[in-house]
Amino acid sequence: MSADEKRSEMLSGVVERISNELEKMSKGQKAIARYILENYETAAYMTAAKLGETTGVSESTVVRFSMELGYEGYPHFQKVLQEELKVKLTSVQRLNAASRFSDDASVLKSILQADLDSLKHTYENLDAASFSKAVSTILKAKKIYIMGLRSSSPLSSFMHFYMTPLFDDVRHIHSNSANEVFEQILPIGPGDVMIGISFPRYSTRTIQSMQYARSRGASVIVITDKPDTPMTEYADVALFARSDMASFVDSLTAPLSLINALLVALGMHRKSHIEESFEALEKLWKEYKVYDTGKDRDLTAGEDKEETDT
Repeated sequence: MSADEKRSEMLSGVVERISNELEKMSKGQKAIARYILENYETAAYMTAAKLGETTGVSESTVVRFSMELGYEGYPHFQKVLQEELKVKLTSVQRLNAASRFSDDASVLKSILQADLDSLKHTYENLDAASFSKAVSTILKAKKIYIMGLRSSSPLSSFMHFYMTPLFDDVRHIHSNSANEVFEQILPIGPGDVMIGISFPRYSTRTIQSMQYARSRGASVIVITDKPDTPMTEYADVALFARSDMASFVDSLTAPLSLINALLVALGMHRKSHIEESFEALEKLWKEYKVYDTGKDRDLTAGEDKEETDT
C-alpha cells in the first residue's frame, strides 16, 4: 500500500479503527477510546495532556494509544481525526465542538490563530503550475460558469462580482434546486470553463454539475481543500486552500485569499479590458450616486446649517 493510500484509509476510518481495536486495548487505552467514541467532536481538539487528564490516564498513555493505532504520534492522530470530522459531523455536532472554548476571549484568539495557520499552510503548499494553468484556462474560455453552493456561496458570489468586469460572459450558478442548477448549466460545452467551489461538507450538486460539464467537453477548475476528495474527480485543474472547521462555521479565510490571488492575476492579463469597463462604470456610479463620496454629506450639512441660521 502506498503512503497516499495508507493516509486515505486512515482518514476515512479513524473512528472505525478505534471501534475495531477496542477489545484488544488495555484498561487505560479503553478509557481513552470510549471517551473519543462518545465525545469525538470535543476530543479531537484536546491536547494529549488534557485528554489524559479527562480520562484518568497519563499523557504518555495517550501518545502510545495513538501510535498503537498506526499513527506517527498524537499530533498526527489528532489531525486525521479533525479532518474526518470536517466531512462527517452534523451541524449540531459541530456546534458541540465549540465547548472546547473556555470563554469569548479564547474563541477570538483560537479562531484568528487557526485562520493564520490555514493561510500559512495554503501558502507553503502552493502549486504555482496549477495556478498558472487555471489562469490560462479561464483567459481562453468562451463562457465562464462559477458555482459554489451553501457555505461556499459567498465565495462564488465574490468571485462572480469581480469576474464580471473582466469577461463578457460570466454566469453564476446559485440555486440548490437540482432542476434549476442543470437548467443554468445546460448550454455549457467545449471552449467553456466551469469553476466549482466546495469545502467540507462537499456539495453533491456541485460535484454533479462538474461531472456534467466535463461530459459536455468543458474544462473544469476546482477550488477545494485537498486532493483526495470527490471534488477533484472531474477536475482538469485543482487549486487547494485549507478550510478548517470552527464549530458550526467553516473558515473560508484561506480560500478567499486564493480567490483574491486568482482575480488579481486575471486582472493583470485583462488590464486594457477592465480599464475601459471601469471608466464606463465610474461614470454610471457617479451619475447614480452608487458610492458615498463625502460631498453629498458636506452638501447636506451645509443645507442643514443654513436652515438653522434662518
